[in-house]
Amino acid sequence: MSNHTVVYLSEQVVVLCSCALSFLGSTLIIATYILWSDLRTTPRRLLVYLSVADWLSAVSYAYGAWSAFRADSPECVAQGAVSTFSNTSSFFWTVAIAVYLYVFIVRCSQRAADSLVLPFHLVSWGVPLAITVAAVCLNKIGYNASEVSVGWCWIRIQAPDRVLWMLLTGKIWEFLAYVTLPVLYVLIKRHIHVAHAALSEYRPILASRPASHPFSSMADVKLTLIPIIFIALRMWSTVRFVLLLAGSPLRQHPVLVTLHGIGNTSQGAANCIMFVLFTRPIRARLCAAFCCCCPCGQEEAAARQPDGAPRRPAAGRDASTQPEEDR
Repeated sequence: MSNHTVVYLSEQVVVLCSCALSFLGSTLIIATYILWSDLRTTPRRLLVYLSVADWLSAVSYAYGAWSAFRADSPECVAQGAVSTFSNTSSFFWTVAIAVYLYVFIVRCSQRAADSLVLPFHLVSWGVPLAITVAAVCLNKIGYNASEVSVGWCWIRIQAPDRVLWMLLTGKIWEFLAYVTLPVLYVLIKRHIHVAHAALSEYRPILASRPASHPFSSMADVKLTLIPIIFIALRMWSTVRFVLLLAGSPLRQHPVLVTLHGIGNTSQGAANCIMFVLFTRPIRARLCAAFCCCCPCGQEEAAARQPDGAPRRPAAGRDASTQPEEDR
């Protein structure tokens, strides 16, 4: 087995651009939450915690891709530790948001959903931190030869038990997320569709209400895209991991390496697109803030009451879609 995957300059540039977009996207999600107090719902707060993890991932991956480490060093270990912690935490927070929405929407219990926030913190920060500290103390994090990375450091490729630690520091949680996210979001979508169908039997006029359709359809689109985008971004690192286990030289193919680099570093940008740019009230506020003369600023006025307060849901609107719209 070759012990080094060449990372070309073009691959470094692509990964650095992806990191920059995720950095900006995560920063924008955090900034909108801080700036506008009426957007501080629990689902969006969970999204902010996810964005903090993605922000750290973007910074650490960018440093690793820029440095393109060639051997073990204190900087390599530090970068690998930060990226291991933040990347694993991102998996946990992504699943935590899905669990919260499932309990809130399907189980119809906001109190039960809100009570999960503290356990989410303990698990999503605590477990990755414990795993990372153990890996560093046991000298498992270091030069990876880009065999399952793109310039950055992760589990030392020469460690005899490297497969076990690759699973513990990321892959096992990645595999679990592949299964958990689609199941939870399918159950949420099914519940929403059943609820809409039941309401339409008694209030068929709802089907023609222009105010409810855009919100429910956008929520439906997001519920579909979340697991699809997550799997589409993360699958390339999984493919390279499997090829490494099989000893296949295809893991070093430049196209696969580039896709891996983009996928691992694009989560923050993808979340920003879905939950900021594709969320009309936030998009309108950003448009008004950055370009006062922008025509889309009219959306902000339409989204508010005459007194300037945020518009409340229409009386006939299904409350089960509210958390997703707030996000």
